[in-house]
Amino acid sequence: MPRRNCYYDTATGKEDQYIRHLLNGNQHDGKAKILLNIIKNDLTARQNEIFVLYYFKSLSMPEIAKICNVSNQAVSAIISRARKRIFRYMKYYFQ
Repeated sequence: MPRRNCYYDTATGKEDQYIRHLLNGNQHDGKAKILLNIIKNDLTARQNEIFVLYYFKSLSMPEIAKICNVSNQAVSAIISRARKRIFRYMKYYFQ
């Protein structure tokens, strides 16, 4: 099977929208602060690096892959795992 030459950023689900909403909005209920603490303290170094490049620097997945010397699929998987970890911790905080 031929290798795909381009990769489109398809992280547009509800989880992605919620994280972007928390990071871009002025949340007075503390959710944004908790999210930032989770990103800083509870993600692995690689997850943290890629998550920051994706959400804070607004780089595309192919750009991040080039910077980090990994495949596009690896970037997508790392962001997905980071999101799952973040929501697992946020669920703990808000139960």
